[in-house]
Formats: sequence, structure tokens, C-alpha cells
Amino acid sequence: MSDREFKLKAPFAPTGDQPAAIESLVQGLNEGRAWQTLLGATGTGKTFTIANVIERVRKPTLVISHNKTLAAQLYEELRELFPDNSVNYFVSFYDYYQPEAYIPQRDIYIEKDASRNDDLDRLRLATTSALLSRQDVIVVASVSCLYGLGSPAEYMNRMLAVRRGEKLDRRAFFLGLITMQYVRNEVAPERGTFRVRGDLIEVYPAYEQHAIRIGMFGDEVERIEIVDPVSGEILAEEVAAFIFPAKHYMMPEDQMHKALGEMRTDLTARVLELRSAGKLVEAQRLQGRVQYDMEMIQETGFCSGIENYSRYFDGRAAGERAYCLLDYFRSIPGRDKNDWLCVIDESHVTVSQMRGMYFGDRKRKETLVEHGFRLPAALDNRPLMFPEFESLVPQTILVSATPSAWELEHCGGVVTEQVIRPTGLVDPPITILPALTQVADLIERARERATRGERTLVTALTKRLCEDLCTHLDKQGLRVRYLHSEIETLDRLELLRELREGVYDVLIGVNLLREGLDLPEVSLVCILDADRQGFLRSTSSLIQTMGRAARNANSQAILYADKVTKEMQAAIDEVSRRREKQIAHNTANNITPETIHKAIRRGIEQELAASRSVRAAAGRKDDKEMDREEMLEAMHADMLSAAEQLEFEAAAKLRDRINRLKAAPVVEGMVLPEEEPLQKRSANAGMPGTRASGKRIRP
Repeated sequence: MSDREFKLKAPFAPTGDQPAAIESLVQGLNEGRAWQTLLGATGTGKTFTIANVIERVRKPTLVISHNKTLAAQLYEELRELFPDNSVNYFVSFYDYYQPEAYIPQRDIYIEKDASRNDDLDRLRLATTSALLSRQDVIVVASVSCLYGLGSPAEYMNRMLAVRRGEKLDRRAFFLGLITMQYVRNEVAPERGTFRVRGDLIEVYPAYEQHAIRIGMFGDEVERIEIVDPVSGEILAEEVAAFIFPAKHYMMPEDQMHKALGEMRTDLTARVLELRSAGKLVEAQRLQGRVQYDMEMIQETGFCSGIENYSRYFDGRAAGERAYCLLDYFRSIPGRDKNDWLCVIDESHVTVSQMRGMYFGDRKRKETLVEHGFRLPAALDNRPLMFPEFESLVPQTILVSATPSAWELEHCGGVVTEQVIRPTGLVDPPITILPALTQVADLIERARERATRGERTLVTALTKRLCEDLCTHLDKQGLRVRYLHSEIETLDRLELLRELREGVYDVLIGVNLLREGLDLPEVSLVCILDADRQGFLRSTSSLIQTMGRAARNANSQAILYADKVTKEMQAAIDEVSRRREKQIAHNTANNITPETIHKAIRRGIEQELAASRSVRAAAGRKDDKEMDREEMLEAMHADMLSAAEQLEFEAAAKLRDRINRLKAAPVVEGMVLPEEEPLQKRSANAGMPGTRASGKRIRP
């Protein structure tokens, strides 16, 4: 196991408020304080401060962000600061996920549908294997770290160790690989497979981009090599290799029999309960579905929706939480279960998101259980409740430019403040202008900034307004794009990169142009309809949005409003307080503000490039095929948006239309298939021996 210390590598040292913030946080950790808050203004180098804290305290660290885009940005920054340590990225492995749902009002059942990203799955496995093999680990995760994983103890116990010069029982080794869900593939090996060539055994770990080649001499390991899986080039020679499972869920054979027995017992009890309540249809539905799932598990070890039975496989009691990524931090060999650090980035948003995850998940599953689609055990396939999260995390640092009352309460009102920027930049001056002429004024100001090579961010209240405004500004000769929740995760990263590169000059958004975006080229932020009441125009949102311009020396924030609301006034007062402190610091130290110059990174985009469409490489035969592809791409984007907004009915309707379009032949004058009323999935659909098997019927 690697026990290396964290080694921070940066071409600069802490300046401004950073040294005091680092000392304060480290002192709090050494004194055993459970919760601390870092109030860090935008652009003050909060990530660099946290990196220095990690180096000082030398603890494995989990950094939680509230969305994949910011998590990717943090991952790239920390990987650059800690090149010799293990920095990992852990987010949901679904590009698209529509959960199973039932709408009683219309008697519509929507089955689970998902698109899995193979590269994200590899990065998740790389995270858990790193946590169980070394101590210098930093993990940047989204809130998906609160969802269930397999047992870390079982995951660790399944690990296979191979050492040069030791004996190796080939049959036992192969059986061990198969138990860890590796598949033997002699023809086209890929991650999660292995093959044998005479005295050579090649294993393709599910969590790596290279292969492990084991050379045998009789029953002795003669050499261990790390090789390129495509060229076969030897990259390194090792004394030992540790192979971790290809999946997070490991289950012994005897545990499967026990789980199936518990499922039968619970099924019998639940069916009797439903029949006693007069719910005969629900009882019949549940019995058919669960019996079919049990047969599939017994024969193949898997069934659709197997996660709903995870409590039986984990051996958990009813209501008991599942294992999650936090348990892997608590299982790092050689460390106490509480000897690690948790950092919650943009805590004013992330904590609220974490608190609400459990309730949304439970409400949907209660409906499924009530109407006989799932056993009550499905309720235990859930994210952590927030009190459970609080009981699992050790010392925690909350990072935010606008901490909420919850952060202040947990930290006893003591906050470490960091508002001085190393570059001497100050928060943008704020100008309030009438909303009546906001679009015309915006156009002139954006043109002026564009001629100076600077960028403009605009925030609107709705997605439709973003798109309409984008069209209007484009007609006025501005290079403009929009960004909202319907844009896929990796496309968002590309849009932000293109803004920095100057491909276009104006970016319009709703709620994504706020926390954490690092855009030094942006000098102007325009907030439309700033006096509207609601979450998008709260004090916190206004401060965060205006802060996007704080990395540029020519920064300015424009609030278009017909009146000054109390939220606006509070935001203006806080920004003014910070400006006074920043200007005083610059005057005392004779500092002239300078725009931040920051390299444009492409790290996570390149690492996840395999998940992108490669239609161009495959080639297109004619314009008709291109039309079909463009229609499918547009419909797919709409489906993702509907799923993200939990609009299950709309997402299912779009999915059905996409499937019909894919199945249709390419013909001249092809048009989008007519929209049909959403069709209902039979309760017994997919069950053998039923007329409804595999079909959809009209409601």
C-alpha cells in the first residue's frame, strides 16, 4: 500500500487572506472541531486554500459538489495541484436515467430506462480501488456518493494479489476472477475481462486503462508487466499487482440462497396483506413480477431492477441504510474510520440538495409499493438520509461565498473569511438600470465588451427566454450561445471552454451561471428582471451570479430592475462591504488589480471522450440519414431534460417516439413521427405466459 504524503505542487504561494484562512482551518482540525465554514468570495482561491489544508493535515479527502460540471472543474484543478497523488472523480455513471415510476391518476406505469457511461463507471471503480489500496487519496464527487454501493469489506476480501516469485494456482486464480465478475474473452478483450495465452495471463482491470500481463514459469509467477491494451507495449514492470472486482456488488453463493429465501417470505406476507385489503389486482401483479425476478436471479444472477432487492443481498435489516462511498473512506486500511476529511463545496446549495434527496426518492417508491409493483424492500434502496450523512462524516469544512443559516448554526457562528484576492481584484461595481429597456441596453454593452475581447454573461428567468433572447442577439450580430439544464453535462463543459477561447462572446443562462464557474475572460454580468421574487433572484443567487465577473479587472454587474427589493439591497450591501475591505487591502499594500490568466483545461472532457457520439467517424451516406440523426439528437436532448425535471410521462413519450424513428426506414421527405397518446405498460409486461408480454396497450 502506498503511504505517501500529500505533495502540493504550485508555482505560487498563498497570499492575501489565504495564509490566515489556511492557519485557521488547520488549527480547527487539529483541535478536533467537527464543522468549520470557509466564507470565500468568488475568485479568492478557495480551492487552493483547501489544497493547502489537505497537504498540512495529510488526510484522505472527499470533496462533494452539487453538480457534475463543478465536480469536473474541481477534479481538474486538484489533479493539477497534486500530480503525484491519487485524485479521483466519482459521479453517477448514467448519461441518462429515468427511474421506474407509476402515475395512479392515469394508471400509467413507466419502466426504468437508462443510458450508462462506461468511462464514468471505470472512474467510479478506480475511486474505490484507490481508497482500499493507498492513503494519499482525494475524491471529487457529486451527491451520488450518498447512493448505495456494495460492501467495502466484501469488495476488499475479493481482491486478488499476485507477486513475482510466488506460486499461483491457475485454476483458483481464474475462479477468483470469475467470482469478481470478470469475463474470459480470448478474442476481443476489454475492461472487465481476462484471457490466457500459453504461459501468459492478461487481465484487463475494470478500473484501469491498461492491462496486467502475468508471465508464468510452471506454477510460479516469473514477471508482472503493465501493458498497453491496444499496442501490447510494455509500460512498466511490477513486483506485485492487486486486482480488484469488476463490479461494486459482490455476493457469495450462500448469500444468494439466503436472499431468495427472504424474498419469498416477504412476498408471501405482502401478497396476503394486499388481498386482505381487497387489492386483488395489486396482489396478483406483485406475485407475478417478484416470482419472475427471483427465477431470473436464480438462473442468471441478475434481473431488471435488481437494485430494489439490494437489502436482501447486503444482509441488511428493514430500514437500514445501504453502503455508500463514505463507507469506503471509513475502511481505508491502516487508518481509523474517522481519520479522513470531508469538504462540501458551495455548501449553501449542496447541503440543501443532499437533505432533499431521500424524500423525493421515497415518495416515488411508496407509490410503486402501494400499487403492487415492488416489495416494501425497494424503499431501502435509497440515498442516505441527512442525519445518517452527519453521523458518518468526520471533520467537515463547508465552503461557500454565501453560507446559509444552517452553516452558521453548525459552526457555532464562527466563520473563516477569505475575501481578499491574490491578484488584487475587487468585487464588481453594481449598477441598477430600468428593466423596460434591458434588452437594448444589454446589446450595446455586450458589443462594447466584445470589441475589447471580453465576454458577457446574461441570466434570464426561464429556458424559453434564454433561447428567444439568444436568437434575438444573434440577429443583432452578436456571437451568442445559451446554457441551461437541457444541455448535456459534457456539452456544458465544451460551451464554457469555447466562451473562454472566444468562439463566441455572450452566454445566456438561467441557473447554471452561478456557483464555481471559473471564467476570467468574463468582465460583464447582466441580470435581467433582478427585482422578481423567487429562488433565482434571492440574495445568495444575486451575489453568486455577480461574482462570475470578479476574476476580471474590468468587471461590472448590471441589475435590471424597476425597484430595489430587500434581496437586492442585501446583496448590494454585502458586495459593498467586501469591496471596501478589498480596496483597503490593495491601497495598504500598493496592489494594482490584474485580470486572472488561467490555462484552459480539457482534462475531464478528454478523459470521458469515449462517451461522446462518434457518428462522424462512422460516416453518413446521405442527407436523409443526416436528417434522421439530427431529429434523434434533438429528441434525445428533450428526453434528457424531461427526465432531469422528473417529468416521467413526457420522458417516456419521447423515448417511445425515438424508438419508432429508429425502427423506421429512411425515406425521402422523412418527417418526425406523429405524437401519440402515451401508452401504458401492462403491469405484467415482460412476464412469460401473458398476452401483454413485451407489448404496450392503450389506456
